[in-house]
Amino acid sequence: MKKHVVCFGDSNTHGYCAATNGRFDEEQRWTCLLSQKLGDGYLVIEEGLSGRTTCFDDPIHEGLRGLDSIYVCLMSHEPVDLLIIMLGTNDTKERFGSSAACIALGLKRLADKAAAAKDAWRDGEPNILIVVPQNIAPEYAGTDIAHTMGRGCAEKSQQLAEEYRKIADLLGCHYLDANRVVSAGPNEIDYMHLTLEGHAQLAEALEVEVRDILG
Repeated sequence: MKKHVVCFGDSNTHGYCAATNGRFDEEQRWTCLLSQKLGDGYLVIEEGLSGRTTCFDDPIHEGLRGLDSIYVCLMSHEPVDLLIIMLGTNDTKERFGSSAACIALGLKRLADKAAAAKDAWRDGEPNILIVVPQNIAPEYAGTDIAHTMGRGCAEKSQQLAEEYRKIADLLGCHYLDANRVVSAGPNEIDYMHLTLEGHAQLAEALEVEVRDILG
C-alpha cells in the first residue's frame, strides 16, 4: 500500500495564484510537485482551503476553522502515514485579535486533535510535520488585500517560526520553517502567496523531509 501524506493548509496549499485570482495547475502546485518527486510509493493528498485558520471562527466566511474539519479530513484519507500542517497566515488577520503566541496555541489545539484521531493513523501512531508558512512581506500593507487583512499581519507572521518550534518540541512533531528553504519572495501583488519558484522550492525541501520521516 502507498504511504498516505495529507497536506492540510490554506490558500498556499490550495495553490492560489494572485496574478489570475485562480489556481496554479497540477504541474505547478507544491503538493503536486511533491507527489511527482516522491513517486509511486506515496499518495500525496491536497487538503488546502483558502482562508483556513487553525482554530479561529471567521465572522465573515464560514467553514474555515481547521479545528472543525481535521478529524473528518483524516478519517476520509485513512490510513494516514503523515500529516503536513501549514497554517497561520490567515490567523494573523486583525479581526482575530491574536498574537503569534496565541496563533501557536491554536496550532497546538489542531495538532492535538489530529493526534487524537487514533483510527485515522496507520497502526494508531500519529505523525505530524508542522510547516511554518512563508512570512507575509511588509509591503502587503500597501495593497488592496490590506483592507481585509488589517494591520500587523507581517509582524505576527515573522514571529510564528519561534512559536511554532516551541509547539513542535512540546508535542514531539516534526518541524520545518518554509522561510529557511524558500528563497523566492512572495508574489508582488499581495505579498503573501507563494510564487511558482516558491512552490518548486518548497516541494524540493519537503521531499527531503518526507523521505527522512517515512523512508
